[in-house]
Amino acid sequence: MYLLGYDIGSSSVKASLVDAQSGKCVASAFYPKSEAAIIAVKPGWAEQEPASWWENLKLATADIMASSAVCPKDIKAIGISYQMHGLVCVDKGKNPLRPSIIWCDSRAVPYGQKAFDALGHEQCLSHLLNSPGNFTASKLAWVKENEPELYSKIYKIMLPGDFIAMKLTGEICTTISGLSEGMMWDFSESRTAKMLLDYYGIDESLIPEIRPTFAEQGRVSAAAAAELGLAEGIPVTYRAGDQPNNALSLNVFNPGEIASTAGTSGVVYGVLGEVNYDPKSRVNTFAHVNHTPEQTRLGVLLCINGTGILNSWMKRNVAPEGISYAEMNDLAATAPIGSAGVSILPFGNGAERMLENREVGSSVHGVNFNVHNKAHLLRAAQEGIVFSFKYGIEVMEQMGMNVNKIHAGHANMFLSPIFRDTLAGVTGAVIDLYDTDGSVGAAKGAGIGVGIYKDNSEAFATLEKLAVIEPARQDEYTQAYELWKSRM
Repeated sequence: MYLLGYDIGSSSVKASLVDAQSGKCVASAFYPKSEAAIIAVKPGWAEQEPASWWENLKLATADIMASSAVCPKDIKAIGISYQMHGLVCVDKGKNPLRPSIIWCDSRAVPYGQKAFDALGHEQCLSHLLNSPGNFTASKLAWVKENEPELYSKIYKIMLPGDFIAMKLTGEICTTISGLSEGMMWDFSESRTAKMLLDYYGIDESLIPEIRPTFAEQGRVSAAAAAELGLAEGIPVTYRAGDQPNNALSLNVFNPGEIASTAGTSGVVYGVLGEVNYDPKSRVNTFAHVNHTPEQTRLGVLLCINGTGILNSWMKRNVAPEGISYAEMNDLAATAPIGSAGVSILPFGNGAERMLENREVGSSVHGVNFNVHNKAHLLRAAQEGIVFSFKYGIEVMEQMGMNVNKIHAGHANMFLSPIFRDTLAGVTGAVIDLYDTDGSVGAAKGAGIGVGIYKDNSEAFATLEKLAVIEPARQDEYTQAYELWKSRM
């Protein structure tokens, strides 16, 4: 008995086949092998052809079915994770009318800001929990104004995961979690965001039918089965955006739990058990995968642009030439906690939402030419990244989140003992490190949706925990953080 998970990213599409009983991934593949193309007709634009996601999904599916030799009839459910905030427009024939405007496209920024100001900041935040921003609804407003003839042909709008589910099943539907990430869900009224849609002049009929995140959302059609080499009738029972799904993959479901990643940029995604928002809109808040009208579970998303990119910059420009990341960590560890007074602000990769969209740049503070060396700078860089996480976590705490546990994949910055120990020490949270990924998580989400697992505890009972980092030397880390914060 197997579960199939897809992760529809902007760089590639990944497929994983999971043994439902053991929880182990038996096969995985991704396509394309080089980074997927992004269409940029103008500066700040970013589009992809939805058909390309489907073609890469077919290739990845063929690969895992061939390598695993699993009988298609033994696959009991399919789950989908996808790049958030994209816009797909289809006509009545279910054909895309234009390329998808994806998450990193910025053309809708002025539309969202104008709506935010016109409707009122408090009104938007209390209903949407966010500014309308550059999210899906604002992207649709751009299409409406700039491509009116095309807009008039739209039958339904979808997120990227909705489009893939449609290709698999022939059915068009979405979820509350998906609508919330597009600013199309009103948390105050528990319905589609009529307030914003009316402002933009968007007819609610364009919004697909809403289905639960964990539930049957259609079955693989005969046509899709023939294209994919799968069995007709396999139910699609889970879909979620990539960040909520990453949290699910790390078994983050309950208030106070946090999922974190730290690659080029960093993400802190925490679960909140009550409806709330940041009055300065420094974080995004969406419905988490297990949010229901009866049980409030919100995902508070903090994104920090300057994280691993600072560490890689230090490796290229400060560390001894030819050194590995592991050796760089060893060198940094020769400096004491707090880097003997050196602090580095890591914000050199563009404007930071956490800092109210200010672009403050990266900077080094407190260097004494007679005391400090490369080790102090390398450690200060990692500590500065962690301290930016702590700064954002404080915003979450102001919203009512009690942070007590951080779940993370054993990858990128979390491979560094300095990074892990500093994060545990300064937050006071226990860090659990796991071996997992998004497509495996989507497969297990499908297992919950189809009823193979009774809940997340059973679905992730076999999740491999690689390490547990307990908070230690908290006073020293807190003192270093306060010095860092005074230099902001």
